[in-house]
This record gives sequence, C-alpha cells and structure tokens, in this order.
Amino acid sequence: MEKKNLRIVFMGTPEFAVGSLQRLVENGYNVVAVVTQPDKPVGRHASVLRPSPVKEYALAHGLPVLQPVKMKDEHFLEELRSYDADLQVVVAFRMLPEVVWAMPRFGTFNVHAALLPDYRGAAPINWAVINGETLTGVTTFFLDHDIDTGRIIAQRQFPIPDDADVEYVYDGLMQLGAQLCTHTVDLVLSTDGDVPSQPQQHSDAHHAAPKIFKETCAIDFSLPAKRIYDFVRGLSPVPGAWCMLTPRDAQAPAQVLKIYKTAKTGESSAGGALVSGAPDYKAAGGALVSSAPDYKAAKTGVEPGTLKAENRRLLVATADEWLEIVELQPAGKKRMAARDYLNGFQHPEDFLLK
Repeated sequence: MEKKNLRIVFMGTPEFAVGSLQRLVENGYNVVAVVTQPDKPVGRHASVLRPSPVKEYALAHGLPVLQPVKMKDEHFLEELRSYDADLQVVVAFRMLPEVVWAMPRFGTFNVHAALLPDYRGAAPINWAVINGETLTGVTTFFLDHDIDTGRIIAQRQFPIPDDADVEYVYDGLMQLGAQLCTHTVDLVLSTDGDVPSQPQQHSDAHHAAPKIFKETCAIDFSLPAKRIYDFVRGLSPVPGAWCMLTPRDAQAPAQVLKIYKTAKTGESSAGGALVSGAPDYKAAGGALVSSAPDYKAAKTGVEPGTLKAENRRLLVATADEWLEIVELQPAGKKRMAARDYLNGFQHPEDFLLK
C-alpha cells in the first residue's frame, strides 16, 4: 500500500501534537480527518472560545475537524466511521474508549513523550525533569484498555542536560515524536498493518506522571537544593513553580512568588542535617513525596526558606545548600531577573519563602 492510500484519522490537542500532524501532512500522508478537544472558553467572563493548536493547524490546511464532548456519543461515532480510517494516530489527546481505538482495521497507535513503561500519565515531560532524569524519549504503542500500557512499537531516546527546563525538553520531544510518528506509519505501510510490537514490562514502570495541578507546583524549601533545582526547571516556564513570600513580622500579607530559574551554589546553608541514606522521591497522586523524611531542619542551622542578598544575588536556604534564585515573577508583575528584583527588595532577610 502507498501512503496516499492509507486513510489516517489524527487525534490530538496541544502544540506538542501539531509537530506530528504537520509532519504527516507535509510529507504527503493521507490524513482524512482530525479529532481534537472542543474550543476552550477563555477571558474574564469565559465569553471567548479558543480553538486548540491542532484545530488551528487542521483548518489552515483544509482538514475536516471533529470536536466531540463525549467520545461515546453516537453522532460522533457515526461521523468517525464515515471517514473509513485504516489507522488512527493519537498524540497528547485523551483516553479513548475501545469502540474508538478498535475502529480502524490497523488499530490506533499513540505517540507518548516518555520511554514507556516508565512515566505513564498526563505529564511525562514535567515529571522526568522534576525527578532529575538525564534521559527520556518518545514511544509509539498500540492503544489498549488501560492507559499507556499497550504493546510498544518503537522508541527513541532524548538526553536531558542538567540545565534544561521543560520548554527545551518539550520542543526536542515534539520534533523527535514527529519523526517517530511517520516512522511508525511507514512500518504499518511496509507490513500491511502487521507491525511487530512488544508487550510492556510492567516491572519497569518506576515512576508515575500524573496530571499537574496548582498545588503540585508549590516549592518545599525543606528539600535538598538539587531537588528544588530540578523541581523548578521541571515546571518552567509552564505552569511555573511557586511559593509564598512571607514577612517575618507578619505585619503584611504574604504574596505569591513564581520562580522560573535557579542555580546551584554548592554553598552549605546548614539548613538541615542528613540523617540517613538518600531519599527516594516519587510522584504520587500529583505531589512530590518522599518515602523517608531523611532531611530534618537543624536546630542551630539556617531555617529553610531564609533569604539573603549577596553580591546582587538572591539566595534561599534549603535543607543542605544555599540556592540562587535567578528568575522570578512577583505577584502582579512580569517575569524578571532576580538582580533586577533586588533593586526594589532591599531587606530580603526580613522575609521567608514558604
């Protein structure tokens, strides 16, 4: 079968999915329809409907767009069947019912931004960086009943530099995912749908990648500096790690402070004492937790969250070291360099980050 004859329905919503859709369209694959989320209400009164990036791209290239509210809606299923797809490709969409993923004769495959079976879930890129991983990648797999558990078709690795934030990894995996997407479609073509695949080894699923909420993004300065450093870059620039700038005298209200970039100093803060082996931090229910509270505040040390200014650097005490805050965003203001923030923040020692 030639690629112009393979009828593909593409499913996706965010910018990450556009990379794969664009590669399919620009390389002459036969995308017959696109399925994406309904337009999202935005604005103060939610009076404006914003289309998804995938919808914008699809309409700009004359592709039919389906936007079901419910994936089991009979009208949607009837319309989806009318496109007589041989294959469905899913990138950053939603969980599909069997009646949808089993519809095409060659099945449905997903492009997932992690090296499955590790980092199953909605936010694999964020959690890989938060957990300090040095390697991630993309996986294509056939959809099955349980989320992110289907048979693996192909994988590609992507290194994570120590100073990389989510934006860097996101952009890299979007391009790598697009390449793997067309490679997988080519496998479908060359095997007439009989694509070799391997079952996932569930014992290798060491980390979860649950959806990230606002409370997930709160910084805990009682953790070691390296954990906080990874946590901040794992949420930068979106949705952004945050903390509360709290006056020590409690005479003024605390304010939200977003932190986008930090730097390790290697300077001991004596803010905590290591009392046992290295803690094992894992994502659990959308929060960063430790299996053992190995770090405790030292009675005579600097309290975690303590601020100080030194040589036009803004430093915060953690469980073990001073961590430099490089970029931040005060409530009601724009993102800025910490050195500029210090121009109007004369006595950081009078505040505590919590």
